[in-house]
Amino acid sequence: MAKISAIVLAAGMGTRMKSGLVKVMHPLAGLPMIAWPVAAAFEAGVSGCVLVVGHQEEKVRAHFAQRPEIRFAVQSEQLGTGHAVRCAMSELGEGAGTVLILCGDTPLITAATLAGMLRAHEASGAAVTVMTATLAEPFGYGRIVKVADAYVTAITEEKDASPEERQIREVNAGVYCVDREFLQGAVASLNNDNAQGEYYLTDVVRQAARQGLKCMSFAVADAEEITGVNDRVQLAEAGRVLRGRINRELMLSGVTMIDPQAVYVDRGVRIGRDSVIHPGATITGETVIGERCEIGQGALIRSCIIADDVVVKAGSVMEQSLVREAVAIGPMAHLRPGSELSAHVKIGNFVETKKIFMGEGSKASHLTYLGDATIGRNVNIGCGTITCNYDGVKKHQTVIEDEVFVGSDVQFVAPVTVGRNSLIAAGTTVTANVPADSLAIARAPQVNKEGWKLRKK
Repeated sequence: MAKISAIVLAAGMGTRMKSGLVKVMHPLAGLPMIAWPVAAAFEAGVSGCVLVVGHQEEKVRAHFAQRPEIRFAVQSEQLGTGHAVRCAMSELGEGAGTVLILCGDTPLITAATLAGMLRAHEASGAAVTVMTATLAEPFGYGRIVKVADAYVTAITEEKDASPEERQIREVNAGVYCVDREFLQGAVASLNNDNAQGEYYLTDVVRQAARQGLKCMSFAVADAEEITGVNDRVQLAEAGRVLRGRINRELMLSGVTMIDPQAVYVDRGVRIGRDSVIHPGATITGETVIGERCEIGQGALIRSCIIADDVVVKAGSVMEQSLVREAVAIGPMAHLRPGSELSAHVKIGNFVETKKIFMGEGSKASHLTYLGDATIGRNVNIGCGTITCNYDGVKKHQTVIEDEVFVGSDVQFVAPVTVGRNSLIAAGTTVTANVPADSLAIARAPQVNKEGWKLRKK
């Protein structure tokens, strides 16, 4: 197959989104909308891509900043699809014999469909191949006009179509494979003599037909793939479809989902086999989950690394944390960024952690805050314990060494270190270092005034 470059049209603002954010940067299953067709194009075999940008171009550029194979062309005025392609031609680079053109607001197009279209285009020897779909209700789409049900002779936009043409149910999907040399001349000679006053890319088909060049159609197997996103309703529907694809792949790889329609997983998340995901779980970012894990109902996991045999119970929230084997978390726990839990650790209900290391076998079972702390092996953290890590200016470290037992309602006023095998009595406020093998008690003495209640009556 000849070298292929892609052009992705993404210059419009998308006013029907009713948003301050340009349409193609709205998030869908962990990626901005435009990233989906771009990824499909590269997976289908293109070697480079030009994004035609306009509104909020800096946001699009920033997302793809680390991708040297992606270049940018600016369409300062949005004068139609043909004008957008004209803007991109100088950025295509050398060597491309075929140009794949698609839109940045069609996130459901798949790499398999694009690859099939590219193969069909090369095999036919056509100058232009147009992706098409047959719709029961084709209103709003450009109609595919053919001669003898074979070669495409024109694409007529809805507003320019005759009554007879509007009866055609085969429509333009907005994806094209075009010979580079032909495309260069065709977009340069486009005019805007139409109802919209725009330069239509579809007019290159008429030009090819007039020159006696072959124009073919490629029918997409599933018309859902060509769905464009123009408003929030369509955005939500596209998200549903993409998450369905992601969940299907995970289930086929050995992941159990109790109710896959109620599980929300981003593209790029990895989950090991025999893991079970309960309804309402949301797993995003660069999360990796090992084998035989259980993710409870309503859990939110964002960019975490989770080893095998971990249980995350209902309602827990985890962000940018590292969890080793056989850890139990929750219910209703919160692991903030920088939390690292060693194997066999237990973090119980209503426990919050932030920037901590917790050694193997340690546990904080309930109602506790642990921040900016290093905690050793086999440490018991009692209910209501707090690391007082912030003095209003700086954060300070608490160090609790191996085998320490911390009673309930203890406050560690950092910076402070507790030596190994110590016991911190319930209700203690620790303001000084505790030597190893010690008992630390810091509480006011109890006073019992016998008969006091009777005298008050």
